[in-house]
Amino acid sequence: MPTLKDLLDQRASAWDKAQEFQNRAASDDKLSAEDRTAWDNALADVERLSADIEREERHQRLSNVDYSQVLDATRDADEERHGGPDRAEAYANAWRTWMRDGAAELNSEERTALRTGWVDGKELRAQGVATGAAGGYLVPPEFRATMVEAQKFFSSMRDVAEVITTQSGATLPWPTADDTANVGAILGENTQVTEQDVTLGQADIGAYTYTSKLVRVSLQLLNDAAFDFENWLARKLGERIGRAQNAHFTTGTGTAQPEGVQTNAVIGKTGATGQTTSVTYDDLIDLIHSVDAAYRNSGRSRFMLNDATLSAARKLKDGQNRPLWEPSIQVGVPDGLLGYSYTVNQDMPVMAANAKSILFGDFAAGYLIRDVQDVQVLRLSERYADYLQVGFLAFARTDGTPQDAAAYRAYRNSAT
Repeated sequence: MPTLKDLLDQRASAWDKAQEFQNRAASDDKLSAEDRTAWDNALADVERLSADIEREERHQRLSNVDYSQVLDATRDADEERHGGPDRAEAYANAWRTWMRDGAAELNSEERTALRTGWVDGKELRAQGVATGAAGGYLVPPEFRATMVEAQKFFSSMRDVAEVITTQSGATLPWPTADDTANVGAILGENTQVTEQDVTLGQADIGAYTYTSKLVRVSLQLLNDAAFDFENWLARKLGERIGRAQNAHFTTGTGTAQPEGVQTNAVIGKTGATGQTTSVTYDDLIDLIHSVDAAYRNSGRSRFMLNDATLSAARKLKDGQNRPLWEPSIQVGVPDGLLGYSYTVNQDMPVMAANAKSILFGDFAAGYLIRDVQDVQVLRLSERYADYLQVGFLAFARTDGTPQDAAAYRAYRNSAT
């Protein structure tokens, strides 16, 4: 199986071949039918290899995870909650037994260990208030890390926004400020300094409860020691929660759900009449420059768009007939569009009349995601006993809000 480096090299070769035909066509309209077929095949190879590269990169993000990045923020709190590293490890082992075999199979030591992670609607030490009165066990760090990575895989917004984790789910006042209109001044000798206060705003960020819905697992699968049940379940629950969260982080209304990054984004460029389903080279240039250079030069600015919109953008060319899309030829360096990276977010609207279909800017400065660190898992042993199945569901508490509207802008398609 080719490596990521092999795929990048193959795509670079296919792209060079396609460009060769492009240049020949620009200088000579008499390309043979054979050459045109070869040109089409080269472009098809670029498309196919690009899909393979994106798939391989996604796989590597999931399989080669530095879990310390996720666990460092919560390891101390977990160990403190359970009474030290040894007891935290005992809790994780007891939790896995509970997951596979249920409460009936726990010995007295395991039951004692699990009590340090039980949530029943009351405050648990420094932890947030649990959801509902049914109760459940807080997941160990290893399980949570896998779940967070699965959420990132299915939640493009988590890859680019600022993400913070809090101990509780209490409403968090979050300051916002735009001081770009205020400037300093030359001070004359023996002249009093004038005042100009910074105008601060405030966004309240809470914690909505997201559920994975119910996952039913057969007893045979639970009893199969060769099957990595914990990681499988973590991915399934994380994928489901991640999909729901990303939709709200992108286009949420802000009423009974997070406000999305796209929902009230300031328009940086509107397409000309007739561009209900298209965008031009000039439109993208204007969109880029509608964002202040302080954000453009942060090193984090990028485009965000649906894959269908990306497909249209990849076909655009500049005044010298050069494609705007720039395929990467180096591992770890993403493909580019007009010199900037892009994030494919399938929850972004496709191009249509009046749609804000493309965003550009520094999303880490512009959008905040707040997680409450606790994730709860419930195990329903009796409900599906007649099917020889056990039910599992997870709860995660999170919210998102724009925090700097100047950090990004939107391209809006024409209304007609």
